[in-house]
Amino acid sequence: MSKTDTVSPPSGNQQGPDTARFRAALRHHPAGVVIVTADVAGEPVGLTATSFTSVSLTPPLVSFYVATSSTTWPRLRLADSFAVHLLGEEQADLAARFAAKGADRFAPPTRWTRGAGGIPLLDGGTVRLVCARHETRLIGDHWLVVGEVTHSQVHADPPPPLLYHQGAFGGFTALP
Repeated sequence: MSKTDTVSPPSGNQQGPDTARFRAALRHHPAGVVIVTADVAGEPVGLTATSFTSVSLTPPLVSFYVATSSTTWPRLRLADSFAVHLLGEEQADLAARFAAKGADRFAPPTRWTRGAGGIPLLDGGTVRLVCARHETRLIGDHWLVVGEVTHSQVHADPPPPLLYHQGAFGGFTALP
């Protein structure tokens, strides 16, 4: 565990819906889709997340959650910095590739380059945030990862965002 990792004891509150019912209930909440990438010992690592959110403006902090069962987390947690890519609605295939177990996520057709510190930067999307890891905390069966944004880039003429809702990817249409 790194110096920024924190493990909280269980709350002891075991009441509430069973796991399947809880998951079914949460499927009704749409979420934005991001891909988190990092460099670990010269190798690119990345995953898809739908738990991304802003935390603070001063300092600029963002967060996402990773399941303890993630096969990517043991490597990703070693990174001191990472990039968060907010995806556009045309990037559902990319989101699915980075969510798949055992996939070579950085192989073609994924288009990417290395940024400062070797961080893999994906082409496309709507926004890219480069972050220094600020804090990591185990909460329930997920790791909360908080990053301090050190650089942000909003792509010119960004597409509508990619959303995840009821087990499927989709787009967003504003109401008139």
